[in-house]
Amino acid sequence: MKIRCPWAEKDPLLMKYHDQEWGSPVHKDSLLFEFLVLEGAQAGLSWITVLKKRENYRDAFDNFDPAKMACYNNNKIEELMDNPGIIRNRRKILSAVTNAKAVLNIQQEWGSFDRYIWQFVGEKPIQNKWENAEDLPSFTTESENMSKDLKKRGFKFVGPTICYAFMQAVGMVNDHVVDCFRYSEIENII
Repeated sequence: MKIRCPWAEKDPLLMKYHDQEWGSPVHKDSLLFEFLVLEGAQAGLSWITVLKKRENYRDAFDNFDPAKMACYNNNKIEELMDNPGIIRNRRKILSAVTNAKAVLNIQQEWGSFDRYIWQFVGEKPIQNKWENAEDLPSFTTESENMSKDLKKRGFKFVGPTICYAFMQAVGMVNDHVVDCFRYSEIENII
């Protein structure tokens, strides 16, 4: 029997996400952007709510292609507001469009969103060693720095807590508890 982070035991979808994705280092711009949008959509909600709607988000948001999303007009926004497959919060939807434009600017300046975003951890994952899930912080100095810089660049829904959840999801930090089977798998990827 595999030992997992306690939060992953609550639902089969969470378990699959934990076992296959959470904490694995991501370097593909479109997937990094997807996680940033989804973490913002989660604000005030549970991750399972967003995870259940993930495929709908991919369909509704053109597979998180920032070039396409940056061109969304009022008609597209209203279409998204009428889509029961996503979280229909106008501010969150508008922030995804705003953030798409900001990602395009970063790609132009830095060459990739990946190169820009990974600078906040010195281009390599931080290896934490948490004994208990309760010990995990909700934000760190790195996530605060990321949040400040993203906001300065016009991003929305990117507070320090959202940024830290993003960092955990895309493997910028290894926040699996040390007795979780994924901890050593992730540690060895790096």
